[in-house]
Amino acid sequence: MPPPAMEIVEAYCAAWNVADAGERQALLEKSWADDGTYTDPRTDLAGRAALFAHISRVQAGRPGSRIEMVGALDLHHSVLRFAWRLVDARGATVIEGVDFGDLAPDGRLQRIVGFFGPVPQPPV
Repeated sequence: MPPPAMEIVEAYCAAWNVADAGERQALLEKSWADDGTYTDPRTDLAGRAALFAHISRVQAGRPGSRIEMVGALDLHHSVLRFAWRLVDARGATVIEGVDFGDLAPDGRLQRIVGFFGPVPQPPV
């Protein structure tokens, strides 16, 4: 039986926050499908190794920052969404966003598509 989706998303978010490479790798092995894809406004990648490297670059560029879930996980069928924020080392919010994802048959994340900031308003 696959692990609960919340457990998977928590492990995924924790992978963005741990400095230890071995711990980050273990969290991604638990939460990320071998061939999972990640897309946000600045990045498009495939595979766990590519995600690991991307997280390492983000951490290096923003020392002490953390990803925090905001609100509850929303899930139906094998599709999910959750809001998050990136906070700096002082705890100030740098950016907020929302991720949409698909779960693989084994319960791990198969795909994440992230958006930064609030939903744009239509032109007046």
